[in-house]
Amino acid sequence: MARIKRSLKLAIVLFIAVLVVFASWLYGQYTVPIMMYHNVADTDEYRANTVRPELFERHMAYLKNHGFRVLSFAQLVQLTKTGQAFPRKSVVITFDDGYADNYEHAYGILRKYGYPAIIFVPTDLMNTDGYLTWDQIKEMAGNGITIGSHTRRHSYLPDLPPAEQRDEIFGSKHAIEQNVGVPAEYFSYPIGGFSEEIKRLVKEAGYQGAAATNRGYDRLNRDVFELKRVRFGDRDDRNDYLWIKLSGYYNLFREAKNPY
Repeated sequence: MARIKRSLKLAIVLFIAVLVVFASWLYGQYTVPIMMYHNVADTDEYRANTVRPELFERHMAYLKNHGFRVLSFAQLVQLTKTGQAFPRKSVVITFDDGYADNYEHAYGILRKYGYPAIIFVPTDLMNTDGYLTWDQIKEMAGNGITIGSHTRRHSYLPDLPPAEQRDEIFGSKHAIEQNVGVPAEYFSYPIGGFSEEIKRLVKEAGYQGAAATNRGYDRLNRDVFELKRVRFGDRDDRNDYLWIKLSGYYNLFREAKNPY
C-alpha cells in the first residue's frame, strides 16, 4: 500500500510538472486575434461572411465588457516588427471587400465604442452598387478607420500572370491615395491567396503589412506580410465561441492551409 501511495504521489507530481511546462510554453504562443468581417447586414438565410448588425454590436460590447484593448492594424504591424510583447486581451478589427453596409451599419457602432478598424477595399468596385462610395470612405478615413487595399478587382492573385498581379497590387494603392488623399499602407489578399512572389510585390509597392485569411503556415503571425485572421459571422452568437476565438490561441490549433 505504501508503494502504491508513493507511486500515486509521484504520478501527481509529474502530472503537475507537465502542466506547468505546457502552460509556460502555451503562454509564449499568444497571438493577437485579428477579427475578420465582411458584410454587416440582415439576411433571410445564413451566409458565412455576414453578421447581423445587432450581433456585430454584441461582439463589440463583448470586447468592452471583457476589457479588450482594440489596436489599430498599424499598431499591430509596428509592434510586431519591433518584437514587443502584446498585452493579453488585445484585438484588431478588420473588414474585407468594402461593402456599403460597413458604412451603413458597422461604422456607427465602431464610433459608439471608439474602436479603430481597417477596411480593405477593391478599388475598382467602389462607387458601384452594393459597395462604398469614395465620399463614405473619405469620411470614415477621417474618423478612426484605416483604408487598406484589397486589389483593384478583388482578384485571386495566385491565378494571375505577374504583370496583372503587379497591376492589381500597385494600381489599388494608387487609387486609394488619389481618391482618399491618405497613404495606403496595408494590403489584404483576396480569398487569402498569396505566394512569396506576391508578398515581394506587396513589399515593393510600399505596403507595410498584409493580411491573409486562415491561409499560410505562420501560426504566430511573426511575418507582417501574412497575418492570419479569424472570421466572425452570424454563428458566433455565444460567449463561449467568442472566448475561444478571442483567446489568442485560436490560430495555434487550427489546421494549417496552403497559402495558394
